[in-house]
Amino acid sequence: MLVFLHLPAPIDYEAGLRLQEQHVAAILDGTGGDTILLLEHQPVYTIGRLRDQSSLRNPSSLPYPIHETNRGGQATYHGPGQLVGYPILDLTPRGKDLHDHLRKIEDALIRACQRFGVHAGRRERLTGVWVENRKLASIGVGVRKWISMHGFAINITKESLPPFFAITPCGIDGVSMSCLETEAGRKITVAEAAGVIEAEIRQDFE
Repeated sequence: MLVFLHLPAPIDYEAGLRLQEQHVAAILDGTGGDTILLLEHQPVYTIGRLRDQSSLRNPSSLPYPIHETNRGGQATYHGPGQLVGYPILDLTPRGKDLHDHLRKIEDALIRACQRFGVHAGRRERLTGVWVENRKLASIGVGVRKWISMHGFAINITKESLPPFFAITPCGIDGVSMSCLETEAGRKITVAEAAGVIEAEIRQDFE
């Protein structure tokens, strides 16, 4: 059975990482099962453990802390107004297919956007969810003994956007970040979006 945990208030990145570690350990020792965490983070920039970290531009001038983490990918931002999802799933019975795991996350987010009247989709060779050349969601995952970690971050409200201006999001020059309420042309709360996204994720992962 797939369990969704909705955290009610923004948490710091380290606390989110500890939660992921706890759920990974529970699956590995048989005391827990597949869980998807849905939450907001307190403001933070994250980046994968890469030699080239130029996407952070000038790290000393960034307005929020930087956390180097074990997901793939270049720099991104997490903060209020953005929904973060961490699927902690045993990929062994799902074929040990990380590419399929990524595509299912994208599919669920695209369908959720469509339910808000936003015609989102993919861009060739670029992971994530887009509306034309505007990026709504970033996806970066990791695995430990075929248990998935990390996941997606989708911008819901306009509050989530300004901190992206200080970095090169996902290392893509000229990328324009957008949010669901801008694309939908109406106010959308993170809680409202989380309910729709949960329903779409269940279709693919339960």
